[in-house]
Amino acid sequence: MVSGGWKSDQPGSTPVWMLATLLRRGYTVFAISHISQPEATVMEIIEDVQKGIRHVRYHANDYRINPDRIGVTGGSAGGHLSLMLATTGGPGMIEAEDPVDSASSAVQAVAIFFPVTDLLNLGSSTENPGDGGPPKSYVEAFGPDSRNMEKWKDIGRQTSPIYHVHESMPPILIHHGDADTLTPLEQSEWFMERALEQGAEIQLKVHPGGEHGWLSMFLFDLDAFGAWFDLHLQEG
Repeated sequence: MVSGGWKSDQPGSTPVWMLATLLRRGYTVFAISHISQPEATVMEIIEDVQKGIRHVRYHANDYRINPDRIGVTGGSAGGHLSLMLATTGGPGMIEAEDPVDSASSAVQAVAIFFPVTDLLNLGSSTENPGDGGPPKSYVEAFGPDSRNMEKWKDIGRQTSPIYHVHESMPPILIHHGDADTLTPLEQSEWFMERALEQGAEIQLKVHPGGEHGWLSMFLFDLDAFGAWFDLHLQEG
C-alpha cells in the first residue's frame, strides 16, 4: 500500500530498493497507488484499495501469480488500509458490470508498520482532538459529515479495523515503535487483544525507542516481513 496520511504517490514512484527484500525472495510486488485525500474520502480510498486487490487477483494469470496467495504490507495509513483489507476484504459481486469487481479482495497474509486501528479512540495520539472526533489534521479526509459527531461515530466505526475483527482474518504481523506519538503503540495493542479474543493469528513486535518510523525498518524489519510471508504464502 503506497500510502502516507491517506495520500499516495504516482504509479511507478516507489523506489525499487524498498522492495528489494521481497523481490530477492521471489515475490511479485504490486505497489498500489490509491486515490488520495482530500479529493477523495478515506471511505473511497478503502474501496479503491479493495479494487486494487480485485484487479491483481482478476489478472493473476497475466501476472503469473497464485491468486490464492496474496499478501499486503504498508506503514501508517498504509498499515491501516492493509488491516481494512484483512478485516473487510471478501468475495466480489458475481454479476458485476466490471468483471474485475467479481474477484475477491481478500488477502492471505499481512505484515505492517504502526497502523491506526481505532479512529473513535485515538488515545494518547497527538492527533486526538479530545472530543472523540476525527484526527485533528485529517478532518477533511473523512468528508463533511465527519464534523457532525453523531455521523462521525458511524464513519469512525466503519473505517476502523478494530470494529471489523473476526476469527477468519489472515495471519497478521505488526511492527510498532513504543515511542510513536502520532500512532501510539496502544493502537496495535488494542487490535491484537481484540484479534486474540476472536482466535485470530497475530503477532506484535515492539521496536524499543521507535517513533513513527526508524532507520533500520526498511532493512531488518522488511526482512522479517519477508519471512512472515514465506511462512504464510509459500506453497507447501
